Amino acid sequence: MTQKTELEILLAVVDHGSFSAAARALGYTPSAVGKRVHQLEKRLNVPLLVRSTRRMTLTKAGRRYVEEARGLFARLSALEADIADDALTLRGTIRLTSSAALGRRQVVPLVIEFMERHPEVEIELLLTDKIVDLIGDGFDLAIRSGILPDSSLVSRRLMNNPRLPCATPDYLERHGIPEKPDDLTNHRCLRLGQERQLSDWGFTQPQGGLARLGAGFSCNNLEALHSACRAGLGIAWLPSFLTTTDLQRGWLVPVLEEYTEPDAGGGIFILRPETAFLPYRTRSLIDFLADRFR
Repeated sequence: MTQKTELEILLAVVDHGSFSAAARALGYTPSAVGKRVHQLEKRLNVPLLVRSTRRMTLTKAGRRYVEEARGLFARLSALEADIADDALTLRGTIRLTSSAALGRRQVVPLVIEFMERHPEVEIELLLTDKIVDLIGDGFDLAIRSGILPDSSLVSRRLMNNPRLPCATPDYLERHGIPEKPDDLTNHRCLRLGQERQLSDWGFTQPQGGLARLGAGFSCNNLEALHSACRAGLGIAWLPSFLTTTDLQRGWLVPVLEEYTEPDAGGGIFILRPETAFLPYRTRSLIDFLADRFR
């Protein structure tokens, strides 16, 4: 039994006037009730009750303890009920992080839809291209794209996220269509961050070679690369969540598809810390995103 149970038993004895009456109310035996009260007195090193053949009264220390403890017990019971209710209902706060481009394009619209369905849920969304420490920074969920490194986080794939080199029809008309990966050396390549070599774009390197991407434009933001590519500046290796509509409408054209590994771009995943218990609101958002992410 816990200290809360000891307190509950003592209050029942005071309210019902005897061990036997308290035992009947709580579903214990009178000896179990007496034992728990005795253990509480022993732990506090002070008598709380004066027992006689006719009645049971509180000592001075007992009265003080019961007066303070009754309020604490009520607040603790209310807190436990509230937390249990939160765990089984769609309300409360979810802290979520995502990369900036993915967040603006896909996560934000879905978060809005989820919150409209569940108005008692509050979502704190951080959009950043930095890798956030979910546990250290107190986040419930993260949505990340690419190939996941090994970690202790629990992951669930939301969708595949193939990446393809692509350019505008106008750029390809002016500069020609690359027929093999090595041709990219002679093209203006729009690179993300430290991308420099063909392997950075999912191409297998020539044996013994370190073929490099052509010089052009580099940026640390996918949306900026996408805009530059759409403007006809060069060839960019972009994820499908940015290019699906462009490719369908012919605004961008894929190149070197036969040389690109299908899983080179990894996928889009939702991650969470491994916990013994997952709140209902968090589990519901995960299921919603898994169903709606397309």
